[in-house]
Amino acid sequence: MIAAWPAWAVMWGLAVGIYAGCKGLTWLRTPVTGVPAWRHAAYLLAWPGLDATAFLTGVAERRPSPGEWTAAAVKTAVGIALFFGVARLAAPVSGYVAGWIGMIGGVMTLHFGVFHLLSCFWRSRGIEARALMHAPLRAANLAEFWGRRWNAAFRDLTHRFLFAPLASRLGTRTAVAGGFAFSGLVHDVVISVPARGGYGGPTLFFALQGAALLAERSAIGRRWGLGRGAIGRAFTVAVLVLPVYWLFHPPFVERIVLPFMTALGAL
Repeated sequence: MIAAWPAWAVMWGLAVGIYAGCKGLTWLRTPVTGVPAWRHAAYLLAWPGLDATAFLTGVAERRPSPGEWTAAAVKTAVGIALFFGVARLAAPVSGYVAGWIGMIGGVMTLHFGVFHLLSCFWRSRGIEARALMHAPLRAANLAEFWGRRWNAAFRDLTHRFLFAPLASRLGTRTAVAGGFAFSGLVHDVVISVPARGGYGGPTLFFALQGAALLAERSAIGRRWGLGRGAIGRAFTVAVLVLPVYWLFHPPFVERIVLPFMTALGAL
């Protein structure tokens, strides 16, 4: 039956299934008492984060300001405009470019927009639900980008269940390598398998991120300034941007992104 699904539906099925499993794991491994049932349901069904302790028992340190609400709404609107408007304009010139615009619009809509609005909503009600994207363009180095600013949900999951256990047994360097290898494999399953091509590209991308982060932290990296100042920012941008073709490879764009956009009426 699954074989009859379009590739983009298989991708979403894999993504949702893996996410649901991770969500359930964080919930089951976070025993709490005295928390109302609605808060458990909200964590499982109405919050994309993966820090169960914070959401179930935490109190918001900072309530959202009107400006933050506005910024989240604007990012959502910009993402929708890119996905349903700008991509359509670019399609006659290059379908591949339109696919990339659609991907950027989708990430802007969900991760930077809707998820930020949900963060504002829950924090306005006193629940600790920090935004999952924390101004990634401000990252001064790779450690800050991956550790603090990009997709806090995945970072919370891997730090708790992968990085911390590995670091305590095998050391930090092995834990870093293991965390990025896991990220690569997950992305290969979700991106390359349904696209039926580009295998290994996402794993190679994340392996490079791990190697570059270790280089940044090394004695030579510190001497060369890879983690600070203008050199650090240039190194970060180069490592993130230049190999992104491996992560979102042409089979993914052509066989999943473009058909998905067509199904939604964006093209």
